[in-house]
Amino acid sequence: MTSDGAVDAVGDGAGAGALAGVRVLDLTDDRAIYAGKLLGDLGADVLRVEPGGGDPLRERSPRLEDGESLWHAFFGSSRRFLQTDDAAIIERLAAGAEIVLDCGRLLDADALHSAQPGLVIVDVSSFGSTGPWRDYLAPGLVAEALGGVAATSGDSGTPPLQLHGDQYAFVGGVYAAIGALAALRHARESGEGQVVRLSLHEALASVLEHVLMWAWYHDRLPFAEGPVLPRQGSLHWSGAYVVMQAVGGSIMITPTPDFSKQAAWLVEEGRGIELLDERFMDPANVAELVDLTMTTLREWVATKDVEPFFHEAQARHHPYGWVMTTPEVAGNPQLEAREWWTGYRVGGGDVPGPGAPYHFSESAWAVSDGGDAVVLDGGDALDAVGWSD
Repeated sequence: MTSDGAVDAVGDGAGAGALAGVRVLDLTDDRAIYAGKLLGDLGADVLRVEPGGGDPLRERSPRLEDGESLWHAFFGSSRRFLQTDDAAIIERLAAGAEIVLDCGRLLDADALHSAQPGLVIVDVSSFGSTGPWRDYLAPGLVAEALGGVAATSGDSGTPPLQLHGDQYAFVGGVYAAIGALAALRHARESGEGQVVRLSLHEALASVLEHVLMWAWYHDRLPFAEGPVLPRQGSLHWSGAYVVMQAVGGSIMITPTPDFSKQAAWLVEEGRGIELLDERFMDPANVAELVDLTMTTLREWVATKDVEPFFHEAQARHHPYGWVMTTPEVAGNPQLEAREWWTGYRVGGGDVPGPGAPYHFSESAWAVSDGGDAVVLDGGDALDAVGWSD
């Protein structure tokens, strides 16, 4: 906070990003907090309003030894912070914004939109604003389980598992950001804002490519026994993507998209001549081809040193994936060449973390540090945050 009680104008929309000058009021919880980061990284002035007693997301693990949350340092980056529970202050701040990201802290999004018809409001809930589950919450593992994500994990004889990395937070945030930008474009062109309602439950279900593929087209798959894909660990629905053990590490192997190209490499090394049998030209034998190919590959891969084998596959344009340890990922030359790593302010220092997931030719991408949350202690809210003009 400045000496006159105003919130420090860190990342105040003066940058060169594609969204420079766009004012975003962030009232989200973990279900959509990533949306504010996505918009802020592109230059939007994102103001996150935290509960008066402090944001519990600042305590999320993983954390450093001093208690600083690495989770919050990433998901909460590229915005400023303000603490208040005063609904009048929140509504006043909304009056100065173009986009409001909300997860239920606004009592009536429709009423706010009626009062400010040019405003874009993204209303994120667990199960939508209508229906019998509209008042239920589904954070974390519950969201991933009911949305179908966790149901695909684990093997048939084991319980489902929560996927690594809080996938629900990424999915909810991406969908919320997309909805916000689509509505913002419409508002800029027509002057009409709108309420964008996002169900995290539906968003999670929509990303289950392998589940939906199986459900919709199982009748065309000779090896399918019904519309529900049995849980089979990390194995893809096709059975053609498998993590295999090599010498010195593991590698994800797939003969797709060109089985004949994969067979040619195997034959070149004295293996898999049976894969060239003419009967495999018949689509009815595709299941047998997949099983035989993966069995042959597993025996072959077990003889290969993982790192040079991976690089040879890359040179041959085979989409294998070396399973790296965390230190190996940190030193990955491809990520370094893309300038992937960027610094996140944690505990008074910088910790390297994920950088830009995309590059624009004309506008900048950057993470900004909004610092600690401040408390308004009087005066007009819009003046305090620099949104009064």
